[in-house]
Amino acid sequence: MKEIKKVGVVGAGTMGSALAQKFAQEGFKVILADRSIPFVEKGLNGIKKMFDQSIERQLFSKEQVNTFLTNLKGTENLSDLKECDLIIEAIYEDFKAKSELFKKLSSLVPFDTILATNTSSFSITELSASVAYPGRFLGLHYFYHAAKNRLVEIIPGNWTSKDSIKSVHTFCVLSGKDPIYSIDAHGFVVNRFFVPWLNEAVRLHEENISIEQIDHICKEVFGITLGPFELMNATGVPIAYHSEKTLELFGNLYKVANALEKQTKDNKPWTWESIGELHVNILHPIVKKEIRDRMLGIVFFICSQILDEEICSASEIDRGAKIGLKWKKGPIELMKELGEEEVMRLIVNIIDRYNMTLPQSIGEKYWEFTNVKFEKTETTAVITIDQPENLNALCEETIEQLSNYFNQAEKDSSIKTIFITGSGKAFVAGADIKFFVNKIKNKKICEIEEFTLAGQQLFQRIDNSKKKVVVIINGLALGGGLELALCADMILALPKAQMAFPETGIGIYPGLGGTQRSVRKIGKGLSKYLIYTGKMLSAKEGKEIGLVGKIITPQEMFALFEGEQPLPTVEKMEMPDKWKSIAHFFEENSLSEITTKQFASHTVSKEEAEKIVKAINFKAPIALRLADKLISEEKGCESELQHLREVFSTSDALLGLTSLGKKVNYQGN
Repeated sequence: MKEIKKVGVVGAGTMGSALAQKFAQEGFKVILADRSIPFVEKGLNGIKKMFDQSIERQLFSKEQVNTFLTNLKGTENLSDLKECDLIIEAIYEDFKAKSELFKKLSSLVPFDTILATNTSSFSITELSASVAYPGRFLGLHYFYHAAKNRLVEIIPGNWTSKDSIKSVHTFCVLSGKDPIYSIDAHGFVVNRFFVPWLNEAVRLHEENISIEQIDHICKEVFGITLGPFELMNATGVPIAYHSEKTLELFGNLYKVANALEKQTKDNKPWTWESIGELHVNILHPIVKKEIRDRMLGIVFFICSQILDEEICSASEIDRGAKIGLKWKKGPIELMKELGEEEVMRLIVNIIDRYNMTLPQSIGEKYWEFTNVKFEKTETTAVITIDQPENLNALCEETIEQLSNYFNQAEKDSSIKTIFITGSGKAFVAGADIKFFVNKIKNKKICEIEEFTLAGQQLFQRIDNSKKKVVVIINGLALGGGLELALCADMILALPKAQMAFPETGIGIYPGLGGTQRSVRKIGKGLSKYLIYTGKMLSAKEGKEIGLVGKIITPQEMFALFEGEQPLPTVEKMEMPDKWKSIAHFFEENSLSEITTKQFASHTVSKEEAEKIVKAINFKAPIALRLADKLISEEKGCESELQHLREVFSTSDALLGLTSLGKKVNYQGN
């Protein structure tokens, strides 16, 4: 597998510049190329402006930005790209221009340099005909704004090699992207349903429904901040037109709307009628239903076609919508919520209107999500919790799939080491809060108990496994995620990993062994500190207190997965005095003494004690009391099950779980 360290980006426009910026931020050496220096300088100046804004907003320090800029250089000479491991084309959508560029690049760069196109519409296989050694060619379709949007579609062509795919997948993860895969079909995954969604909005407008009304209903139905017309204006109306034009081969439904074609030829943005908020809110129910039905129907019909054609999985459709388009709910999630009968009605409505054929992939069995991935080498299994759009939150399906894959690895005698990690920004960011809220509101706390029991049983099997279990915390490990990590024989962390027990801050307590396994790992004092305060630890702090065995690089993580290097040796280090003092403080003072400032022992500074008390006083009192009882009694993980009904029945629990990210004043009820 080729290691990608230096990246070339051809095309210094909006997309190319954003990609160059992102890759430089993530530590790659980047060469931004265009046909003349003025274009290159314009792109570089745009990047510098973005970095200046990020300093003003305190997203990056001046020192960080200076480092990013040293990773970046521009050129008008394509031969400068021959030192790159990967070159991504991001020029305008013209098949001939792209083909000629790849022919030229093929003659300039080494045979093993991976070449990729950011096309949103052309066939990868057809473009690969322009490339010498087409096994190194594939599609990498990024989304606006590429420096911020985490989604990328990986599209192999007919000749793309497995090594090229693996190298690019690793690069995508290391460059802070969440990849989904698509077969080589026009529109790939997201544009296949998204662009016709824009086109259908234009058709509705052609039927004398105002732009303002269409945008308003779409925001409401799809949980988005920008409606279709606002989106077209933001990204450019011609982009929607040209993208839809390439999809017309799929049938009548995909034909470009007349008004979209005219708007593109006139080179004008959409303009609003300014009918006012009042008129939007009193929109006639029939008109509102027409907008809803048509916009949902288009998406449901096309996503069912995507499943028919096996372009990607149901999970990847939703990931594309939620990460790439910022939809609150993905198309498959919406279909599952509405049910097969209503989905069929909406799809048939579209079929009748546009004389299309009914897709076969409609129904629950086609809408199943794959939340966990399983990969095996000779002696290792890698289990990846793979729902980055939901920060890998634990739900019933994830627990079940994780359990099945762990059992599979356990039973395989050739597997000696089982790695568990996550994809995207999180390892596991806790349990699915929506599940808890739904069960509390519907008075089904018994189902929370069942879910927690299933989680505990799985975690116990992981804890007791005779195989070597290694957790690699790749990002956020919150609540249930940290509890899962504690089951491992070894916890490794990437430099950007963060971990915390936030439960008492949302009205509950750790229920998947956190009050027990943390004590076994780091002692009662530090366990109480983490659980009472909800302190967020960095990877470095996690290592200092003995929670993390070793901090490794992402490259080392992938080498471990491939069996290319042995597990690291974990050396026990002396705990810094700061943590010893905090541990003693919580070991020598009761919860009550701390919250009332009646300290029996004062091993921390006055300022630190004040900080601790302030943090604890923001937490839910009942949750704190129960967590304190569980830690102090130390009766085993199953003891956590005994108080679930009590804590989830409190008003504090419902308040905390429905107020994430907000300041809450708990009443102890």
